[in-house]
Amino acid sequence: MNSHDQSVESADGTRLVVRRLGVGDPVVLVHGSGGGLHSWAAVAEHLALDHEVWLPARRGYGPSDVPAGAKSFRAETADLIAVIEVARRSSGRPVHLVGASYGATLALHTTSADPRDVRSLAIFEPPLYAAGAEIVPLLDRYRAAFERDDTGAMAAALNGVTRVPAEIVAAMAAGAENRLPDPVESRRSAVGWLHDLEALAQDSTDLTRWSSIAVPTLLLAGADTWEPMPTTMNALARTIPAARHVVWPGQSHFVTMTAPALVADELRQFYAEAPPV
Repeated sequence: MNSHDQSVESADGTRLVVRRLGVGDPVVLVHGSGGGLHSWAAVAEHLALDHEVWLPARRGYGPSDVPAGAKSFRAETADLIAVIEVARRSSGRPVHLVGASYGATLALHTTSADPRDVRSLAIFEPPLYAAGAEIVPLLDRYRAAFERDDTGAMAAALNGVTRVPAEIVAAMAAGAENRLPDPVESRRSAVGWLHDLEALAQDSTDLTRWSSIAVPTLLLAGADTWEPMPTTMNALARTIPAARHVVWPGQSHFVTMTAPALVADELRQFYAEAPPV
């Protein structure tokens, strides 16, 4: 399917590259840490059959700008609002906002800050437990490893943040042992992770701040994702009482890559039931 890349300028002048494909009601898909324009590609191919899909590369991730200084959710919220405004003007309709992992946390921040152009919100497993003071030592460890280009130490620091079980880490490493990573993408990912950790270190684990979200909301999770994600998602479901909570059997935190059609079909069903514009 044909796609088109364009630039969107945020409030502070940061240039964001956004990929756009499909025709229909607009959907903005926000990637997680270590991602980029490719992160939602498989899901987007399914959704673009009947929706206009917008895929922004977040600040800190090439080919978007990598601004100097520490990153915050305030800055990224302004970025995402700028993308939503462009999508709204292009289509004449409010957007369906979707986020995965860190991108889901950002989608919560954005919808809470300015829901005017958000028709619905769907979030998949935001790491709301990984924030605040406890992230600071891991951020410091990661930054030190980043500066000396120690990929093993960077990965160890990130595992401390994500809390991925050792057996899953080992299985992923074994599965990737014969594939050489693209050096450009690897560097983009490393830089992006650094900035994401900066934002997480300034954030809070308080879930009650999301209780004011009033747009139709879909909470998505995999039944096989490790703790504390299931406990966090259950708590979030209690915090946003009107939200629909879907847990996919046999799926994990990587479902957008392993079962993209499942994700797209769930979103499509959710949109079909959304109130008319």
